[in-house]
Amino acid sequence: MNEATLGGRFTFPGTSLTVQRIGYGAMQLAGPGVWGPPQDPDGALAVLREAVAAGVNHIDTSDYYGPHVTNQIIRQALHPYPAGLVIVTKLGGHRPPDQSWQPAISREELTTGVHDNLRNLGLDALDIVNYRVMGSGHGVEEGSIAEQVTVLADLRRQGLIRHIGLSNVTASQVAEAQAITGIVCVQNNYNLAHRDDDGLIDHLNGRGIAYVPFFPLGGFTPLQSSTLSAVADRLGVKPMQVALAWLLHRSPNILLIPGTSSVAHLRENLAAGQLTLSPQILQELDGIAAAAATVKH
Repeated sequence: MNEATLGGRFTFPGTSLTVQRIGYGAMQLAGPGVWGPPQDPDGALAVLREAVAAGVNHIDTSDYYGPHVTNQIIRQALHPYPAGLVIVTKLGGHRPPDQSWQPAISREELTTGVHDNLRNLGLDALDIVNYRVMGSGHGVEEGSIAEQVTVLADLRRQGLIRHIGLSNVTASQVAEAQAITGIVCVQNNYNLAHRDDDGLIDHLNGRGIAYVPFFPLGGFTPLQSSTLSAVADRLGVKPMQVALAWLLHRSPNILLIPGTSSVAHLRENLAAGQLTLSPQILQELDGIAAAAATVKH
């Protein structure tokens, strides 16, 4: 792998942090349900080391994965961290003993979350922290996030956080946060079939702000996935590789963080950066979202 095959490079706005456009999402390193230790601890370490060896320098994580487990695995696998590695974490949630996902949005909870991330990752400061709005299910919920973003801005002034991002937010929440502090990335649900954020992506791209989609294959109906599979069959690749390649083609500010606990699957994901999609194929893939919109209405 090299820079070109990992989708090219992107520099977060107002920073010296430059990453390959294909990164790695660490959520699946924890046990089933993102709870407890992994079933294959050596395999989890191997995936992280393979990713970095392949040129990945953007790892997405959170201390509430596990909880604490994922960050501890990252530290065990990679610390002392190689120069240029950017670790992006997120705050806004916690996992009580019943294994549910609950908001953690008070000043005290957010501050504790920063210190938990620092301790478990073995860092003095966090490169980028996303404030994650914890909605019901995967939906985005409106409401002010000014109080929480202000806390992160305070933690940044203290030197514990270098840069701030957002996750699971609306365009108006992005604007509200930008009035308080600089925002370097937005992480939302977006893929071939779920394209509500098209306008936001273009808006952020005009300002050089990264957009990081999660659930790159989530929310597909069987009909949509059959269209994707047909394209993948013609190209001789896996459907997930086509979905990831489409995201890279969609806009230059899109960064990918596909997750896996398998080295073989990791290699497939990284290989998506080498896939070129013709205008005809892109048009065919764009029809997936158009068909979904027709079904909705």
